[in-house]
Amino acid sequence: MRDPNNPCIFCHDPRGVVRRNALAYCARDSFPVSRGHSLVIPRRHCASFFDLSAAEIAACIELLLEERAALEAELKPAGYNIGVNVGRAGGQSVLHAHVHLIPRYAGDHPSPQGGVRQIIPWKADYPRGEEASS
Repeated sequence: MRDPNNPCIFCHDPRGVVRRNALAYCARDSFPVSRGHSLVIPRRHCASFFDLSAAEIAACIELLLEERAALEAELKPAGYNIGVNVGRAGGQSVLHAHVHLIPRYAGDHPSPQGGVRQIIPWKADYPRGEEASS
């Protein structure tokens, strides 16, 4: 299997681009976890989301909102997860910052409560008696 970081696939081989602006582009994920799973990717090569400029983050948010509107019209999901993996320990495999927009559908998971908390499955459920914060 090809190393997606040598050369960076987001810099040198963007696929499935559906929208773009001056600082970022949006593409459908090549290995989607759900129908419509999209990535918003800054044009500048930068490994960490936290190292993006405020303008780059704003450009990414603009495309997230545009892609969400398109997904609403096209697929009508029941919900969404938005996520950023930072660093190998955070699950980042392509070392170019990118934001996942993952449409969610009723019944796609037997117990969706906890959402992104399920990346550490034994911590996904909230302790009994405590209010859920997300």
